[in-house]
Amino acid sequence: MNPNTRSKTASEIITGMFRKQIFIPIAALLILAIFNLIVDPSFFKVTLGQNNNGDPILSGNIISIIDYGSELAILAIGMTLVTAASRGQDISVGAAIAISGSVVLRVLCGTNSRPDELQAPIIVAFLVSCIVAMSFGAFNGVLVSIFKIQPMVATLILFTAGRSIAAWINNNELPVVKDDVFPVFGGYIPGVPIPTPFFIAILCFIITWLVLKFTNLKLYVQSVGINEQTSRLNGLNPAFIKFITYVILGLCVAVAGFIKVSRLQTINYSVVAKDIEMDAILAVALGGNSLSGGKFNIPSSILGAYVIQFLTTTLYKFEVQADALPAYKAVVVIALVILSAPIVREKIGQTFKKLRSPAQAESNG
Repeated sequence: MNPNTRSKTASEIITGMFRKQIFIPIAALLILAIFNLIVDPSFFKVTLGQNNNGDPILSGNIISIIDYGSELAILAIGMTLVTAASRGQDISVGAAIAISGSVVLRVLCGTNSRPDELQAPIIVAFLVSCIVAMSFGAFNGVLVSIFKIQPMVATLILFTAGRSIAAWINNNELPVVKDDVFPVFGGYIPGVPIPTPFFIAILCFIITWLVLKFTNLKLYVQSVGINEQTSRLNGLNPAFIKFITYVILGLCVAVAGFIKVSRLQTINYSVVAKDIEMDAILAVALGGNSLSGGKFNIPSSILGAYVIQFLTTTLYKFEVQADALPAYKAVVVIALVILSAPIVREKIGQTFKKLRSPAQAESNG
C-alpha cells in the first residue's frame, strides 16, 4: 500500500473520530484518568474489604464513581429524552427525587416514623413512588405540551415547591427504616462486592435500549425535536410525544429516589439530590446531545453522567471545599461542553487537515 494512502486513511480516521458524538465524553474521561494517574496514582486503588455484616465489598474512588454515578446515569436517560423532544430541560428532578423518596418512606413506615417492622412490602412502596413520580412528570408534561410553557419555566413550579411537598408527605418528620433488605438496593447485594445501583443502572439502560430498538419512540422523539410542524404533518402528535418523555423521566426519578432513600434509610428533604438536576443536564450536554432538541444518543449521556461523577470525585479527592465545588465543576464542564459543540469539532477536524497537507506535500515532493 502507498504510504501516502496509508497516511491519508489514518488521518481520515482521526478526523472522523472528532465528529463522533461519543468522542467528547470519552476524551474527557481519558483526560481525567491521566490527570489522576499523574498527580496521585493511588486514586485508582481498589480494595476488597467487608461490611458490617461480613460480606465482601469493593471500595475506592473508582467504586464510588460507578456507585453514585449510576443514579445520575439513570436520570440522564430520562433527561435526554425530554431534552430531545421538548428542546428544553426539566430542572425539578432533584425536588421530584425528594418527593418520590418521601413516598417510599411513608409507605414503608406508615404513621410511625420509626417502626420496628415494615408496614408494607418494599415492592409496593417502590410501585407507589413510581406512580407518584410519573404523575408529577405528567404534570410537567401537560404544562409543556398542552399549555406550551417553556420547559424550564414549567418545571420551576415543582422545583420551588417539591421539597416542601416531600416534607409534608411525612408531616415534616424524618422517617427511619429499620430493615435488613431495604439497604441492599442502595448498597450491596450479599456476596456481591459491586454496588447494587450499578446493576440497576445497567438494567435501566437495557430496558431503554430495547424500547428504543423495537419501537418507533426514538424516531418520533427526534422528529418532534427537529421540527414539530413537519412531524405533525407526517401524522405524529407532538404534544403526546413530549408528554410521554416527561412521564418516562418521572419513572427514572422514582428509581433514583428509591436508590437514594435505600442508601440512607432515611431522608433529609432539603439536602437529598441537591443540584442533581444540573448534573443531569450537564451529562446530556457532555454526551454531545444538543440542548435545543433533535437527535440524541443515550449511551453518550450515560457516559457523560459517569464523567461528571468522575470529576466530582476528583475534586473531593483533592479536598476542594464544598461551597467552591460548583465553581470548579462549572469551569471544567463549560470547557468540555464547548469542545462538544459540532462547530468546534468541525474546526478541529479542519485544523488537523491543514496540518496534514504540508506534511503530505513534502512527502510527495
